Amino acid sequence: MEDVLAKYVPSAAVSPIFQLVQTHHVHLKIVNERVTRHGDYRKREDGSHQITVNANLNPYRFLITTVHEIAHLVAFGTYGNTIKPHGKEWKQTFQRLMLPFLRPEVFPQQLLPLLARHFKNPKASSDTDTPLSLALKQFDPPNDKNYIFEIPLGGEFRLYNGKIFKRGKKRVKRYECLEVATGRLYLFNPNAEVEFLK
Repeated sequence: MEDVLAKYVPSAAVSPIFQLVQTHHVHLKIVNERVTRHGDYRKREDGSHQITVNANLNPYRFLITTVHEIAHLVAFGTYGNTIKPHGKEWKQTFQRLMLPFLRPEVFPQQLLPLLARHFKNPKASSDTDTPLSLALKQFDPPNDKNYIFEIPLGGEFRLYNGKIFKRGKKRVKRYECLEVATGRLYLFNPNAEVEFLK
């Protein structure tokens, strides 16, 4: 397992993440990309714990996602199954488990201040923390997608599911976008990746 993890996480994180996986008896599955999520935790019927993480994540996002999902397992185990999935118990657990990794040996220097700020009050998804999400995406392989904030006002774009939208004005943090086929309004995070239809 350690040699498998070495392909997916920064080298300084291999041993400590392997320890976490072993300590909590996690069945870690590395799976093909799912567009709607980076990872997933579930307790299986036999009582074992399974965590799935997308194989296409860059090493830093893979590490954050794995610790995020292990934090679910630990929080439910510590506080019981009635807690909110991303409530204060999970946040505290995620902070505690992530702390040993927030070092320059593991993360590039430019990510550390953004991670420190994010982990003061971690969100359900690092994607909703726009500065951190954009900084992490620098380490992804290049693709032909655009961010919502790069699409001009009135410009059209396509989602992974084929739906076409027209970009509207920015609200406080997110962009109003009109689904062309239905006329319904949706809100998009500025760092959502879409296909710009020029």
